[in-house]
Amino acid sequence: MAGAFGKCFDPSGARFGIPTFPWRMAPDGLCTRRQLRARGLRPGGQPIVAQVMRRNCRVGGVRVAFLYRLDAARPVRPMTPAKWAALGRAMAARRTCPACQRDAGYCIPSSLGMCVACAYPEEQCAV
Repeated sequence: MAGAFGKCFDPSGARFGIPTFPWRMAPDGLCTRRQLRARGLRPGGQPIVAQVMRRNCRVGGVRVAFLYRLDAARPVRPMTPAKWAALGRAMAARRTCPACQRDAGYCIPSSLGMCVACAYPEEQCAV
């Protein structure tokens, strides 16, 4: 196997403790959390079966994604009305400006801590 792939290829798990495969070369029947979620599934408490690994040139390290068995995955739990209501309240709180108490129509930037109109009032007056 090529040099870059050879460092990440450990199907027996002797080097990393769990079976490790190069990026995009995982065996069939194993999926990451995101791949499970795209299919409407969740790991459902099952242990990590393997991992995929690739080098990260920007940081100088490696990136790892854990793999779960597809056949042991469970369906995602549906949102209850109480969860939808709580999510709506949380999003409304993120849109409400603490200075003017108005709904800004967008999530308030945490860097400003208030809506743009309150953060830069002099620019709003200049027409």
